[in-house]
Amino acid sequence: MKKMKLVSSILLSFVLVFSMFFFNTSTEAKGNSIKKDYLIGFSSKITQTQKSKIKSLGGSVKHEYKFMNVAHVTLPESAAYALSKTPNVAFVEENQIAYAIGQTVPWGIPHIKADTVQSTGVTGSGVKVAILDTGIDATHEDLNVAGGASFVSGEPDALTDGNGHGTHVAGTVAGLNNTLGVLGVAPSASLYAVKVLGADGSGTYAGIAQGIEWAVENGMDVINMSLGGSQGSTALEQAVDNAYNSGVVVVAAAGNSGSRGKRNTIGYPAKYSSVIAVGAVDSSNNRASFSSVGSELEVMAPGVNILSSVPGNGYDSYNGTSMASPHVAGAAALILAKHPSLTNVQVRERLRNTATYLGDSFYYGSGVINVEAAIK
Repeated sequence: MKKMKLVSSILLSFVLVFSMFFFNTSTEAKGNSIKKDYLIGFSSKITQTQKSKIKSLGGSVKHEYKFMNVAHVTLPESAAYALSKTPNVAFVEENQIAYAIGQTVPWGIPHIKADTVQSTGVTGSGVKVAILDTGIDATHEDLNVAGGASFVSGEPDALTDGNGHGTHVAGTVAGLNNTLGVLGVAPSASLYAVKVLGADGSGTYAGIAQGIEWAVENGMDVINMSLGGSQGSTALEQAVDNAYNSGVVVVAAAGNSGSRGKRNTIGYPAKYSSVIAVGAVDSSNNRASFSSVGSELEVMAPGVNILSSVPGNGYDSYNGTSMASPHVAGAAALILAKHPSLTNVQVRERLRNTATYLGDSFYYGSGVINVEAAIK
């Protein structure tokens, strides 16, 4: 096995940077010609008349979502204000920015009993896992990437990773069972790189929603989102709900905002009911100090000092709920490989109902996952 480069653990805070904006109804504000990105939801199917109206207001439609009545639009601020007052418009929200959550890996494989499952011949074969992240370095010696797509402007190749976060996440899900590097939770699962975050670790809700739709349209079984933001989005919620209703197991990092008593610190999209929100524990099952808490927290997984692949045929140890989430995505792949007839709802129930209890659900959800128990 090649020598693994171990560096000090890095905690990448995945915090949505956003600013609240309010539309000024003064003449001066309505004359504002500065264009911004918006997600606009309509009460029914978007018509050509509505698209023409957007154009007449100085805007342009960048993307029209297939599975929800939402358009990604560039508009002057005054035009967005005007549209928000239109009866057939359900919502107008500024396109927000999301950043990669933090980092961490292989003690986690036996910790969740994935190695025991693999020893029975169940390794994730036939299951498609979409990694919505910074892309995946498809040339990495320890990864087999089946395909993907990019939804990041200026970064059209999803099979490259200028950040490293996505490649690390991918290795935890499906690092190959060979003589190199690290072993993933489901080494035979098919990895798909869906680039929704750029090399700087950030991306927009619009891009993430497009990535989710791509995953649904291309028959993914599991979606992993080691990303999040602190502000909700109706469009993003609709996108993950559509994926879940289409039969996809949707998994996301709970966030790295830690705990402040009984204050809910879980980010989006993990906070949505259709998503499995994953918190992080260390090798002693202590909740990581950075791991977000709240009533939506569903399960825990290894997220401290996690060793996995990084670009350039390298390996590194990271900390974060970003590293816990792919353990759960990989576990879901193992369950589906063993029981392909199970629904996503049943897979979710198995993961939750067989988890090892650790304490108050506000801080630990149902507990740390045990894929050996879940797969029976």
